[in-house]
Amino acid sequence: MTRNRQRLTRRGGIIFILSAPSGAGKTTLIKGLRSIYPDIELSVSWTTRSRRGGEVNRREYRFVTQRQFDAMRAKGQFAEWAKVHNFLYGTPRRPLDSYVKGGRDMLLDIDVQGARKIKRVYRDAVAIFLLPPSMRELARRLARRGTEGRETMRRRLANARGEIRRIIEYDYYVVNRDVKEAVAALRAIVEAERARTSRVNRWSLEPLRSRRPRVVHEQRSKNQRSG
Repeated sequence: MTRNRQRLTRRGGIIFILSAPSGAGKTTLIKGLRSIYPDIELSVSWTTRSRRGGEVNRREYRFVTQRQFDAMRAKGQFAEWAKVHNFLYGTPRRPLDSYVKGGRDMLLDIDVQGARKIKRVYRDAVAIFLLPPSMRELARRLARRGTEGRETMRRRLANARGEIRRIIEYDYYVVNRDVKEAVAALRAIVEAERARTSRVNRWSLEPLRSRRPRVVHEQRSKNQRSG
């Protein structure tokens, strides 16, 4: 479906944002989605925190010093940045601009603070919030990790409640009760957003070649409002 659409249209790249409370299963779903859409690039954030076991620089994060991060921030090279648990995290602006301009899609794994900032700068970005089936299940998943103490778990659950309350700021939500079903829901969102006529910059189908997609879309919206 996507391949046929590419033959008929040209569009700008889409920024997909995926946010979730810790323990909701975001990493698993990202892997599942990118196995379907390997063309969707995963943005690599910059961070001042230390590298953990198994992490590779430039794969999970770009690990930098406080001085390097501050220099990037001073030059306005982050599309968004935030301080989380005493460490700085930032999304570099240049790759986002390059992908949007080149018609390629990018996925951002960021928190609610970052999502709000990205939506302010990139108004066509698609924000998706991942929900657990219940707070009890979220607590169970966190406990199953075996990496957090009782106080850390309490803080993460408190943070999760605050993040979930901001779901109204997102365009879509997906409940991760079953991984296959959740990945299917994400796939449906990607397909729907890629098929939006308002995103088309150029049509190659003969009856539409002379049309200006955005102007046509705006005129249709005005007609609907006046009717």
